[in-house]
Formats: sequence, C-alpha cells, structure tokens
Amino acid sequence: MNSKVKNMQTKVLSDNWYTLNKIDFDYQLKNGEWVRQSRESYDRGNGACILLYNTHKKKVILIKQFRMPSYINGNKTGMMIEVCAGLLDGDDPETCIIKETEEETGYKINNVNKVFESYMSPGAVTEIIHFFIAEYDDRMKVSEGGGLDIEHEDIEVLEFDYNVALEMIKNGEIKDAKTIMLLQYAQMQGLLDQ
Repeated sequence: MNSKVKNMQTKVLSDNWYTLNKIDFDYQLKNGEWVRQSRESYDRGNGACILLYNTHKKKVILIKQFRMPSYINGNKTGMMIEVCAGLLDGDDPETCIIKETEEETGYKINNVNKVFESYMSPGAVTEIIHFFIAEYDDRMKVSEGGGLDIEHEDIEVLEFDYNVALEMIKNGEIKDAKTIMLLQYAQMQGLLDQ
C-alpha cells in the first residue's frame, strides 16, 4: 500500500463492455500537502501477446484487424497490423497466448518464451500485457486462423520478411505499441540475425 494515498472512493461509470471507474482519493504531494484528486480508470483485465518468428525464412507472423478506437482517431480504414494478442479471461498468460495463437494465426505452438510484461497506458488503463516470443515453422500450421466466429473476429494472417516489418514501423504502417515493442525486442536480441 502507498501511504501517500488515502480516502479512496470508487464509482462505476460503465460496465457495458469492460469496467470504467471514477476514483476519488487524497494524495500527499512532496511538500506534505494533501490534495483531493479524481481519475478515471478502465479495467479490461490483463492480456498476452506474441511475436512468431522463423529464423530459417527470416519471417514473422502478424495479423490485421479492424480497431474502432484507431478508426475514430484518424486511422482512415481502422485496420491495424499487430502481433497476435488476447485477454487472459481467467487463463494464465502462457495458456492464453498458446490458445490465441492457434485461434488467430492458425499455428499450433507448444513452446513460448516470456520476455517481459508492461502496462500499456498506466494513466488510464489497468491492463498489464505479458509479452512472448516463439519460433514457428510451416509444419505448425493447423488451420487458416482468422479468429473465432463466436467472437465475430475478422482477422487476416500475414507473413512478412522481418526486415520489411521493421521498415513498416519506420514508414508508419505498423503503429501498434505491442507490435513495435516485440519487433524491437527481436532486433535488440538479434533473433533473426543468425
């Protein structure tokens, strides 16, 4: 517990899709003064994401799907190129990402490596994302992927040359933070440089 926070009061503003809370609290500044503050916090649960990479072909698997928030904030098509990801929904992060990988990409993987975890927008969203990497090869493809019909997912599976994916960050074709982070992690680690 943080001794600089007291008198928290939480009010649910919306629980239509996930939960939006308004939190009023007293916060102690460096000078010792207590001030009343108010914040909104969106709780959608925690998630996991993965970069699938093939060292032999020097390729990565990414997906493309419609994202309404990007659409209303200037993305003319609303389509985003991303790594595979999903909410934990009660699963542990590793179980979640193995399941999501098969549902979204069509690749059945068994071995994943967790590389880090991150709050993606800690000023407004409670979510922690667990970041994974895994090698894939063509023998692991068990379906076309595309997501679950019951979740109305409409996902396009893409295989890119690794260097092309890095260039897509530079030219603005890839704007998703988790994707940029995992591609840059792969670059820092030299995963596809062998």
